[in-house]
Amino acid sequence: MLRHEFQPGKLVAGLFLGATGVVFAGDAEGLWQTPWFAAVPLVVGGLCLAGVAAAVGRAVRRRGGAESG
Repeated sequence: MLRHEFQPGKLVAGLFLGATGVVFAGDAEGLWQTPWFAAVPLVVGGLCLAGVAAAVGRAVRRRGGAESG
């Protein structure tokens, strides 16, 4: 039994923000060189994809709820 509703937008946003953290943590440790502006496409792209995932998830939930009622 699920305790809460699955929200794919939050999952996608969390994955991209986590990836951004990993990229800059690797840069801080000296494993590789990352330019400062690399965060912009990661964060903005992740938020855009999260918005799309949230919209698709909402559309799927609305369609499924209307048919089962």
